[in-house]
Amino acid sequence: MTLQHTDQHTELEQETEEHWIAVSDLMSGLMMLFLLIAVMYLVIVERKNDEIERVVVLYEDLRDELYADLQQEFAADLPRWGAQLDEDLRLRFTNTDLLFEEGESSLRSGFAEILADFFPRYMTILASEKYRDDILEVRIEGHTSSSWSQAEDSDAAYLLNMALSQERTRSTLGYLMELEDVAHEKDWLRQRLTANGLSSSQLIRSAQGEEDPDQSRRVEFVVVTDAETRLSTILQEIR
Repeated sequence: MTLQHTDQHTELEQETEEHWIAVSDLMSGLMMLFLLIAVMYLVIVERKNDEIERVVVLYEDLRDELYADLQQEFAADLPRWGAQLDEDLRLRFTNTDLLFEEGESSLRSGFAEILADFFPRYMTILASEKYRDDILEVRIEGHTSSSWSQAEDSDAAYLLNMALSQERTRSTLGYLMELEDVAHEKDWLRQRLTANGLSSSQLIRSAQGEEDPDQSRRVEFVVVTDAETRLSTILQEIR
């Protein structure tokens, strides 16, 4: 091999080595960048997890305290009202003899009397300084059984019951908004009190899985705190 060929071969090896060194440096830099991004993401996720845990704890404490206050206030009244209070803050009226006439949306006098007693006391607790800023919504939910005597099929029955449940919750909401004992909280109520007709979408069933028509026909008051909104915001920020 001539000296010229040897020099050319040596130069080619040097250029190749320099090329691979540059590529290696680039790959190392990219790996460090990806590692830094991964570490930053893990730190963000860890912080968000801590924030989620904090919100969950606050929500559970709020729910437990509110449940205890509502239970203390209404424990003696619930049996005679045909009502029950669940730990998820769902207060359920299920005595169909008191609520509405069959197929009608006007409140029976007995249910109106109950609401006139119940709701101002309910509002005294919910709108107190202790809870008012943490409550996002107070839902009046209307539920029916799945039956409708003159319906052609189950779809028609569902739609008819949907209209009925919506009319019943609206009439309930209208009655509550006119109560003098809650007039001082009307602004707060307008921002939070809603009427939701749900037809037969949430039936009450027996242990055997069969529909309980009487229990399914009910009115529920549901408290929604802002914990759900906070958690949703945190989860969206992580994505």
